[in-house]
Amino acid sequence: MNARSGLLDDIKSALRPNGLFVRGVAVFGEGDGPLLRDGRHAASVVLVGNAGGSFWEAFDDWHRQHVRAVEHPLDTWSKQVIGEAAERFGATAYYPSDPPYQPFQQWAMHAEGLKASPLGILIHPEFGLWHGYRGALGFSMALAASGRVERHPCDHCPDKPCLTSCPVAAIRMDSFDVAACRSHLATPTGQAGCMMSGCLARNACPVGEEHRYPEGQIRFHMRALTLPAV
Repeated sequence: MNARSGLLDDIKSALRPNGLFVRGVAVFGEGDGPLLRDGRHAASVVLVGNAGGSFWEAFDDWHRQHVRAVEHPLDTWSKQVIGEAAERFGATAYYPSDPPYQPFQQWAMHAEGLKASPLGILIHPEFGLWHGYRGALGFSMALAASGRVERHPCDHCPDKPCLTSCPVAAIRMDSFDVAACRSHLATPTGQAGCMMSGCLARNACPVGEEHRYPEGQIRFHMRALTLPAV
């Protein structure tokens, strides 16, 4: 085992108690990576995220203790966990919620070979639409690139139930009508449907359905949406 692969193993071990995983490694050409704390460009970033509801128990326990003290609890928890890993391993931490906003989806596509589903969420051949990215760790060294997915699930899904399950037909193969979706969620029907049990189109996807988020996690994410007034 070389030092660089050993570093990845150590990062995985540090993240595991909180249900987070190394999702992949994106390697950059000279000067193409994001800026590190010392002003140099990162040679690689390690993407950190969840598979299914892997982090929910750890986060939920933490949230119950801080529910009245934190405005953006999941972002705060993620920064605490990933920030500690960054300090431990001498990395620069990046988060989807913080400017300068980093191209997390592009990094994930580069690192894992994923493509976007009609919902705009990157679809994974094992986890389907039930996964996410909570942050990334940047390094000045080029760590080993991760294996890439060769098979895009949507290309092999003849029925595509995600396109016919949305109550307001907001989802098409080439577009996602965000305004129609959010307007529906603000109605009584939307509140009793998607807001309670999760996006019906997302639930209809057959890929990785065994990794579907637990009910508490789904409702937490849905409540975080900013909806129009009705």
